[in-house]
Amino acid sequence: MISLLRRYPVIAITIIVFIGVLALHAVGTQNAGRWVATIYVGGFIAWTMNVMIRDVIRGHVGLDILALVAMIATLAVGEYIASLIIVLMLAGGEALEDFAGRRAKRDLSALLDRSPRVAHVLLHAEDPNGAEVEDVPVDDVVVGDVLLVRPSEIVPVDGSLLTDTGSFDQSSLTGESMPVAREAGQEVLSGSINGNRAARIRAERSSADSQYQQIVALVRAAEDSRSPVVRLADRFAIPFTAVALILAGTAWAISGDSTRFAEVLVLATPCPLLIAAPVAFLGGLSRAAKAGVIMKGGAVIEQIARVRSAAFDKTGTLTQGRPEVIDIRPSEGFGADEILQLAASAEQYSSHVLADGIRRAAESRGLLLRAVTDAREEATNGVVATIDGRTVVVGKPAFVADLAPGTTRALLHVGEAAAYMAVDGRFAGVLVLADDVRPEAADVVSWLRTHDIDRIIMLTGDVRSTAEAVGQRVGITQVRAELLPPEKVRLARELEPRPMMMVGDGVNDAPVLAASDIGVAMGAKGATAAGDAADVVILVDSLASVVDAVAISRHTLRVALTAIWIGIALSLVLMIVAMTGIIPAVVGAVTQEFVDLATILYALRALRGPLKR
Repeated sequence: MISLLRRYPVIAITIIVFIGVLALHAVGTQNAGRWVATIYVGGFIAWTMNVMIRDVIRGHVGLDILALVAMIATLAVGEYIASLIIVLMLAGGEALEDFAGRRAKRDLSALLDRSPRVAHVLLHAEDPNGAEVEDVPVDDVVVGDVLLVRPSEIVPVDGSLLTDTGSFDQSSLTGESMPVAREAGQEVLSGSINGNRAARIRAERSSADSQYQQIVALVRAAEDSRSPVVRLADRFAIPFTAVALILAGTAWAISGDSTRFAEVLVLATPCPLLIAAPVAFLGGLSRAAKAGVIMKGGAVIEQIARVRSAAFDKTGTLTQGRPEVIDIRPSEGFGADEILQLAASAEQYSSHVLADGIRRAAESRGLLLRAVTDAREEATNGVVATIDGRTVVVGKPAFVADLAPGTTRALLHVGEAAAYMAVDGRFAGVLVLADDVRPEAADVVSWLRTHDIDRIIMLTGDVRSTAEAVGQRVGITQVRAELLPPEKVRLARELEPRPMMMVGDGVNDAPVLAASDIGVAMGAKGATAAGDAADVVILVDSLASVVDAVAISRHTLRVALTAIWIGIALSLVLMIVAMTGIIPAVVGAVTQEFVDLATILYALRALRGPLKR
């Protein structure tokens, strides 16, 4: 009772008052019991009315009025035991919602509970005689610290592996069920669980910038956000309230007995509407998290469940996002290694996905990157750098052509992309890269097209020939290419029908993700800016998770609405029966608890159900 009193004080006090009133009734002092119940319920009514008035001032008219009228009516006709049961039912609804909510969001909570809090920092790690281990809060780890990760421990921050080999469970990050092997120098993500051997890693990012902490931040935002469940229930509030009052008033008018008014209204209390929908949405958020899809609140679930248009970025979204240099075509006066070396040196200052492929190509050929004295990136167009006194430009053909009039377009095959180069105003050549289409992309586009997505379009900054080739392979016929970020934003805002979903990857997609009704970021590779701007972040490196997000959202919304209708239908049937007078007020109040339970149990169905890919 003490723990109950602390956690749910209204429930505990109501139970104590209820027992006291029954005791007074049993010893023949009904009037005393009536006064105790009236005073207590009257205080509860005053508190409820105060909350309701503040909500009305804020422009929110909800379902509390039904419970308020039911309590006043039962007191007015002398059904004080029923009035206490209504108070207990309303207060008990909080406990039921809390229990069902914990069950529904257990996978969200599991992510938060697993968040690493302590890191083992190795002091004097280079000492051959043994380093000293110091435990520090994970937030105090700085880039460059050498950390010890013991067997079965969670990696606290993103780092590079220093030991020869290691095995890490990344299931909480990517959904990959099998442990992944890592070798010295390879990246190890925070949140991974170390295998059965101790490992040393060098911190490459602080805690706040690491993969797992970003996921935790997204989960907290999802958990703390106010989902649309209140609005969803309130859509039914006015008509349901009106119908309940009409039925209760009709029963009173026909019978001539004011008690009948109270007997009908006790079966109209709104707990099923207020509790079932939030539980369903929490279940949907939790199920999505388990599938590697983080949704930033229940409002996102409702939006994505109703999506009618979908737009996709190309590179890193419909394609693998890891292009490789397959051909180097220098122009006259330049050598292949020369332009690759210059391009890779300049691309050190670019965040574009092609830049990484160019740098890898130079590294594989053993070409040392040259010092850059000045560099700037022109968003989505390319990079301009000064190397050994020469001005090097790498980027799109139109961008390079503005600075080197002799630039000529390269003939590309399906799936190929090109980085054009100019040195000191002269066209220097073309680097041809290939980025394979994701194997699941065509199936994802097909699924969306056959599941009520009326329009699918590609919005990309890449050249038209490459974009159209990729679109043809994945089944997207509408392709808008060579777009700047503002153009992507404008097209996303104009796209019909609504709501529209934008799926992207990378920093340059952040503006259009933020401008869309639903922004979906492929965040498995750490696209922080895109993840911050998006409403949905996919932790698994698979476009198929977009289907999971849509399917889970639709299932969740369907469950929430069905739970509401179950509550309404059961309440209406019981109210109609109560109009005959065969359900006393006390029995009706108790019966309503079973209606609550039925709707909550149904709402928990949002935690399961087959994914349809």
